[in-house]
Amino acid sequence: MNTMERRKFPLMSRRPDLAEWFEGFPFDLPFASEAHFIRIEESQENDTYVVKAELPGLDPDNDVEITLNRSGVLTIHAERSEEKKEKERSEFRYGSFTRSVTLPEGVREEDISATYDKGILTVKAPMGGAGTATRRITIERGS
Repeated sequence: MNTMERRKFPLMSRRPDLAEWFEGFPFDLPFASEAHFIRIEESQENDTYVVKAELPGLDPDNDVEITLNRSGVLTIHAERSEEKKEKERSEFRYGSFTRSVTLPEGVREEDISATYDKGILTVKAPMGGAGTATRRITIERGS
């Protein structure tokens, strides 16, 4: 079970992702153990819209890209490639994962920032303005 709290705010309508539909089922689905989903949490803190994404084990400089398009859709794209070696066995897991969130109206797009700390990507979007162009958002590392 995910320890991150999920909330629904009046500013947005949020549809659950595929992983959330099957969360809590008393049996394992054949694809569930190999599937990778970007779990997110959306909230509003004072005048800032916050999106947190669970991305453990990734290098934000090389494996994660965040973009914002003209329609106010924030997209988090990640690529994972990991190798697990055990005695007489090795296993590779890799994949490409994307999650998009429509930001509420009034976000100051030019002031959006992102940080990555202990496997959690946090994107902060201050409220109170409107932007016009698609741009890439730089990720800063936490402590």
